Amino acid sequence: QVQVVESGGGLVQPGGSLRLSCKFSGSIFAVNVMAWYRQAPGKQRELVATVSSSTGAKTEDSLKGRFTISTDNGQNTVFLQMNSLRLDDTAVYYCNEEGLDPNIRRATWWGQGIQVTVAS
Repeated sequence: QVQVVESGGGLVQPGGSLRLSCKFSGSIFAVNVMAWYRQAPGKQRELVATVSSSTGAKTEDSLKGRFTISTDNGQNTVFLQMNSLRLDDTAVYYCNEEGLDPNIRRATWWGQGIQVTVAS
């Protein structure tokens, strides 16, 4: 069993900042990639940023300069720092981890989703 706990969402005014956190724990043998996705109302889920030991941290071009992904590998936790938030950043944000389960099989784990609302 894998437990995923997201935190840090909420309501913020345009131009404000939020920091999302997501901790994975439980039956995980190895981690390959950690990521954040988001899904706005009426839209498809989209990739926000990824981080791995092999490729480093990457943010989607449209969000570069405002969003930054980072990790605390020792705690299997991924963060998303969001600055200069805009109205169209309003979405449910999901953390994601790809790795190996205890049977050395590829697996993907998702957070439950956390609401971020940007409004004045």
